[in-house]
This record gives sequence, structure tokens and C-alpha cells, in this order.
Amino acid sequence: MVEISTSILSVKKGEENKTIFALEAGKTDYFHIDVMDGKFVPKNTYDKMFEYSSYIKRISNLPLDVHLMVENVRKAVDDFVAVEPNIITFHLEACKDKEEVHDLIKYIKENNCKVGIAIKPNTKIEDVYEFLPYIHMCLVMTVEPGKGGQTLIKETLEKIKELKNYIDENKIEIDIEADGGINLATVDDVKKAGANILVSGTAILMAKDYKVIIDELRK
Repeated sequence: MVEISTSILSVKKGEENKTIFALEAGKTDYFHIDVMDGKFVPKNTYDKMFEYSSYIKRISNLPLDVHLMVENVRKAVDDFVAVEPNIITFHLEACKDKEEVHDLIKYIKENNCKVGIAIKPNTKIEDVYEFLPYIHMCLVMTVEPGKGGQTLIKETLEKIKELKNYIDENKIEIDIEADGGINLATVDDVKKAGANILVSGTAILMAKDYKVIIDELRK
């Protein structure tokens, strides 16, 4: 069975309390925190996501799944470790070289946090292979990062399949997370490709009953 990480990107101001409790009651596995700096991607959600994740930490015991879409990864790590996330994922494309990737992996672990690496739709899946033994999760973006409500890019499913095959062949213990355009129409294809953690925001938050949609996505 897959796990569901609910993106809180589109939670309305003033409805945080009601929405967070409803998602917890709906049995989401994680709260997905989309941190954007307005540079790595056009949108800036940095302060809003820090505020929301700090609030969640005060009222919920569910784990935080922090996705950094930022240029300055180390600074963002320094800021968001304060909310004690379960995992911090940074983008491979934000790093200038392999040494920086390894330094960030080590730095996040030193802050008592799991590590994930994310890749954009146009990044070759092979580019992440050498780092897989050192991390806990690989996040395959199934849309261009930067905004919610996009349509899943079908070609990214092939990347998930290739990643899954590589992981199985090399007996690497790691989660595969897929993020973008995941709803009831696309979820079966994403699961068949090999992802075991699914990020969904719009599809869940627009539903009348969060538990019904989360159960449907998960099964």
C-alpha cells in the first residue's frame, strides 16, 4: 500500500486549523511542505510554508515532508530544521557539483533528519543514481515545480519505472515519491510505475471528504 503526502500549498489563509485537523482525521500520512524562494522557481512560498509548518508542529504529530525548491539549500535547511521535519528533500538541479550534493546529504543527516533528492521532469533519472545509497527518498517531479494544479506529464512515468527497476536490481532500500498532477485519474499509472509515496494537494483539498479521497488514492 502506498502512502499519501498531502500538499498544503493551497490551504486558504484563515482555514489552517480546520484543514489541518480534517487532513489528520482523513489519515494523511504526511504533510507536504512546498518551500519556494521565488528564484529556483518563480513563486515564493517561503514565509508562508514556514508559518504553516510551525503551526502544524504545534497541533499535530504527523510527520512533515519538506520539499525545498530553492537556490540556497543550506540556508533553507537551517531554517526548516526548527520545525523538526521527518525528511528534507532538495533539488539536484540546485547543486553546482557532486561534492555539494554529498555535503548537503551529510548536513541534513547531521541535523537528525532523513534526506531526499528531487529531480525535475527534464533531468535524466540516471543523474541521481550514484546518490541513492546515501539517501532515504528520491522525489520524481511529474510536473514542472513551482505551482499547484498542473497536469501530470506522462513521460515522467517512464522515469519512475526506470528508477524502480534500478533500485530493485541494486537492492537499494529507498522510497520513491511522485509529485504533481496526482488525482484519481492518474494515480493508478503512478503506482504501477513504482512510486510508493504520492504527493497530492489540489485533488485532496478540493474534495468534500478528505478521508474518502485519501483512501481512494492510497488503495
